[in-house]
Amino acid sequence: MRILLADDHDMVRETISAYLTSEGGATVTSAIDLPSALKEIADQGPFDLVLLDYNMPGMSGLTGLNTALEANGGKGVAILSGSAPAKIAKDALDAGAIGFIPKTMGAQSLLNAVRFMSAGEIYVPVDLMRQEEEAPAHPLADKLSPREIEVLDGLCRGLSNKEIARELDLQEVTIKLHVRTLCRKLDAKNRTQAALTAKEAGLF
Repeated sequence: MRILLADDHDMVRETISAYLTSEGGATVTSAIDLPSALKEIADQGPFDLVLLDYNMPGMSGLTGLNTALEANGGKGVAILSGSAPAKIAKDALDAGAIGFIPKTMGAQSLLNAVRFMSAGEIYVPVDLMRQEEEAPAHPLADKLSPREIEVLDGLCRGLSNKEIARELDLQEVTIKLHVRTLCRKLDAKNRTQAALTAKEAGLF
C-alpha cells in the first residue's frame, strides 16, 4: 500500500505513519497541509489512498477534498477528523471521499479501514452511520450554511476567531462576519451565548 497522510499535528501524523508502516507494511508519505499534499501527489502519485485531515491548513472544508480527488487520478481520498459531526462525514462521501476516519479510532481498526479503502472499498464507522440515521434533520442546522456550522463547531470548542480561521483556512475578518451572522440567526447576544444555544439544542 502506498499511502499519503496529510495532517498538521506532528504527533498524529507520526503515530499513524509509524503504525501503518510497522504493522501494515505500508509505504507512507507525509504532508503537513493541503498544498504540500498536492505537491506529493504531483511528484509521486497517484497514491493507493490519500488521508486528509479535515481541519488542516488549505482544506477550506470539502473544497480541499475535491482538489485532492482530481489530483489523485481517481484513486481513493479519505477524510481524517478529530471532531467533525456525522453530517460532515456524509457530505464528504457525497463529494466523492472513499471514507471517513475519526482520529479516536483504535490503531488496529484504523489499519483495517486503511486496507479496506486501499482496495477501493468505501469505509465509514458503523456508529457514525447509526448516528446519522438516528439524527433527524435539526431545525437549527437548517437555518445555517455548512460554513456557519463549521464556525459554530469552533465556537462550541472554545476556539478564538484566529484559531477557527486557521482551521478553516479563512481570514480572521471572515470568521468575525460569520460569528456576527450566527449571533443574528441564533438570536444570541454574543459568541458564548451562540455556542450555548447550539449545545442546548443538541446540535453539537
